[in-house]
Amino acid sequence: MSDLRTALRRLAKAVTVITCQAGGRRYAMSATAISEVSLDPPSMLVCVNAAASLYPLLEQGHPFGINILHHSQRNIADRCGGGARGEDRFLEGEWGSGSLDVPYLAGAQARIICRNVKAIRHGTHGVFIGEVVEVGVDGIAEPLIYLDGRYTNASLALPQGASVIRT
Repeated sequence: MSDLRTALRRLAKAVTVITCQAGGRRYAMSATAISEVSLDPPSMLVCVNAAASLYPLLEQGHPFGINILHHSQRNIADRCGGGARGEDRFLEGEWGSGSLDVPYLAGAQARIICRNVKAIRHGTHGVFIGEVVEVGVDGIAEPLIYLDGRYTNASLALPQGASVIRT
């Protein structure tokens, strides 16, 4: 499966931080395995490794947030990707609490808060589908991107001479 791993490294993905709260404790992890499911009803999915501390909470049906990081928030991606543990993941950045008491990152490109409605276990991961209950958008689209095992941003990922389309 090394060819599959190599192929997937060529799939540029926005870097997100998935968040959850339970028993007064906040949880966060960096992830690129997220996607929209439907606009009717508005829904998202996240894929989480069963070894992640967030996994049991999602399996129990706790609501979750998806924070799409700005390219300047690489340190937060590193902290939530294993560089820090537990509450230390929230020491950088300004964190608030959204609908359903789900933590969100102020200044993220976007935040999407979801009611956890379905879980599917497949191999080493769980796929969790959430119905969207809150959305926030901040600034212009300049996401942190993960491509070929490294962080980049849209302007650096484009071929020379190409430009970023701003809407």
